[in-house]
Amino acid sequence: MARSLGPFLEVARIQSEINHLFENLLDLERAAQEGGGWIPTVDILESEDNLVVKVELPGVAASDVRLSAGGGLLTIEGVRTPAELAGSSVLTVERPQGRFRRSLHIPVPVNTRQARAVLADGVLRIEFPRVPNRRGEEVPIEVQPR
Repeated sequence: MARSLGPFLEVARIQSEINHLFENLLDLERAAQEGGGWIPTVDILESEDNLVVKVELPGVAASDVRLSAGGGLLTIEGVRTPAELAGSSVLTVERPQGRFRRSLHIPVPVNTRQARAVLADGVLRIEFPRVPNRRGEEVPIEVQPR
């Protein structure tokens, strides 16, 4: 008799979401302690061949951003310091400044060594090629000629 893993998979998904929320809170707390404290907004898109992460970083130079990926986690960190504030009398500053850090769980198997990242028009686009997930999938059997 086959048993369904449905309830266990749902519990694992919920646990993953809770972990994600705590990671974001820890990132915000770390950034606040380092004198900054903002978290860039992110979109994660998935196709059959790629996983694409888009991060809003207006006013941030590519040289001020660091990326690392491994162990199923993508970390984006850097600093935003607008040059126009230097030597000016600041009346109002509403855009967050200073250090930022965002850690994201990579939800599907990807090749991090072949990732491509481009920062253009204030959006950092990171593209990971997907790799086949063999866990739990049917393995084809090749027939050898006699």
